[in-house]
Amino acid sequence: MSGTGESGLPPLAAYVHIPWCVRKCPYCDFNSHTYDSGLPEAEYIDALIADLELELPQVHGRELVSIFFGGGTPSLFSAASLDRLLQAMQQRLRFAGDIEITLEANPGTFEQAKFRDYRVIGINRLSIGIQSFNPEHLKALGRIHDDSEALAAVDMARRAGFDNLNLDLMHGLPGQSLAQARADIDQAIALGPEHLSWYQLTLEPNTVFYSRPPQLPEDEVLWDIQEAGQARLAEAGYAQYEISAYARSGRRARHNLNYWQYGDFIGIGAGAHGKLTQPDGTVERNWKTRQPKDYLNPKTPWLAGSKRLSAEELPFDFLMNALRLVEGVPSAWYQQRTGQSLAAIAPLLDKAVQRGLLEPWQQQLRPTEQGRLFLNDLLEMFL
Repeated sequence: MSGTGESGLPPLAAYVHIPWCVRKCPYCDFNSHTYDSGLPEAEYIDALIADLELELPQVHGRELVSIFFGGGTPSLFSAASLDRLLQAMQQRLRFAGDIEITLEANPGTFEQAKFRDYRVIGINRLSIGIQSFNPEHLKALGRIHDDSEALAAVDMARRAGFDNLNLDLMHGLPGQSLAQARADIDQAIALGPEHLSWYQLTLEPNTVFYSRPPQLPEDEVLWDIQEAGQARLAEAGYAQYEISAYARSGRRARHNLNYWQYGDFIGIGAGAHGKLTQPDGTVERNWKTRQPKDYLNPKTPWLAGSKRLSAEELPFDFLMNALRLVEGVPSAWYQQRTGQSLAAIAPLLDKAVQRGLLEPWQQQLRPTEQGRLFLNDLLEMFL
């Protein structure tokens, strides 16, 4: 991905949030809500299109490189509803010829005919929330699918014509052993996805697990799982390019890369966040109202807040994304994407190099292996 688009601004993506789930998982801190009756698909698509209209003046004429439907469980919505939104977006924004359009899906919401329809309307990448292939661990995580449904989901996706799949897989699960974690990895590899998101379960505030913590593996077991899993993924041809992202050659997630490379993105939907570089070079973040009932209420403003980042805030905001990448980013991108001189933080960068957390930074801003392991320590230097 290049440093800037044809406008001189970073590449532009779009995030669409669909906030409903069949059931809220006890570890989930995303803006997701269970529903009691039928989903208000038509009304929500109407609101998304109106929300998009408000974003257009800030992104007029810019090309869209990726779209990501996240949630919640976007696969609860019909292909017809998502197609109406995609058509509205394409009428208002210029799509890149090779645009990546990703849909998050859970195995418990899979229907083969539905997924063929998703592929027909232009969705070309699926991200399937497997989390584990172990029935007991799935139960402990509050998932609505079992191991057989997880396997069937991948088969259905392939039969529907998807040749770009990501599987979400967690480790460090309640009561999980090294052997069980390795079995999950081996099963995922056997399914042959193009991309794997493999990350450790963490206890986030405002979740059931945070208020009633389960018994998680000891630190020594977690370390063994991490080392064994990374080695197995590398052996199978999945290169790690971000803290929790592994891909076959040419199959990195373009949408997520845009976040980590400090690209721009508009966010539409309940609780969605956006980040845009202004024509004067300043960076602004915004966020939408979180509750679906408020988002669907025409009397409630969609925009819940916005913030133009100060010169003091930009180094941390940029680096907390860029330094998640194994390769980091070209040093020149810092000034291109923040409008700030890298020389202003050179003393802090030098100190990070001296501590063994950052590689020499004149050409590339890249964490060392130690820096990736202790990323929070590295980032705290720039607060």
